[in-house]
Amino acid sequence: MEQHSHPLKNRLYVIIFGTHTPAGRAFDIALLIAILLSLVVVVAQSVPEIQDSHGTALHFFELGFTALFTIEYLVRLYCSPQLTAYARSYYGIVDLLAILPTYIAPFVPGASYMVVIRMLRIMRIFRILRLVGYIQDSNILLRSLLMARRKVFIFFSTVGILVTIFGSLIYVIEGPEHGFTSIPKSIYWAIVTITTVGYGDIVPQTGLGKTIASLTMLLGYSILAVPTGIITAELNNEMKSHRQLVKCPNCSKAGHETEALFCKYCGSELAAPDQRVVPIDNKQDKHSD
Repeated sequence: MEQHSHPLKNRLYVIIFGTHTPAGRAFDIALLIAILLSLVVVVAQSVPEIQDSHGTALHFFELGFTALFTIEYLVRLYCSPQLTAYARSYYGIVDLLAILPTYIAPFVPGASYMVVIRMLRIMRIFRILRLVGYIQDSNILLRSLLMARRKVFIFFSTVGILVTIFGSLIYVIEGPEHGFTSIPKSIYWAIVTITTVGYGDIVPQTGLGKTIASLTMLLGYSILAVPTGIITAELNNEMKSHRQLVKCPNCSKAGHETEALFCKYCGSELAAPDQRVVPIDNKQDKHSD
């Protein structure tokens, strides 16, 4: 851990960014409780009956939570050894977005409900409770998604072309008299149909239009499995690569599961799971939570 020359900053850093001390652990648990309570307040405000009877109290509670989280965010900036790195990190951005909605609510009606972004801050529970296995699994999933991003982009681009074609066809075939008043609205119908949602607010009336709709539905069932297969394949590759990193110190053989404690070939004890964490390839600062 990087030490500050200023004792107060160092003490605040240990409490706020660390979980290895009783004070740091207590702070993080108290923070999680405050986040959950603030979310309860936001949800309660959206219920008309509760808002009518307790609206003023809920509003002051929300202002109090926002003030608390604002102070916390400013203290994090104050005691962080690398202020810019924290501010630009995942948690730094989430911490900022968690307090902004309340401040912009007077100018943007309904923005206050966007404080549900605070729910993302609860992901700190993995770090607080030292659930290393969950962190490793989430890292594997994230890397799989990153590896599949080009294939998924190509897939969605293809789907975008298809819905544009089918939307244009149905617009020409059905026309405004059957509810297809524009190509964008027809593309909306194609998206709803190809994803098998089928709202039914716009439906083809002609025989040819129903044929196009049937083809769109069948195509939807055919292509829905594509992104799942892409991500599953990348996830499988990532898991195989991850298992290859867990090597036995005795026989040097790899291929062990993440949770394995002993070598499946020679029975020797493996390194502790928390010593096998494979970091995500990014430039996020190690002090950014």
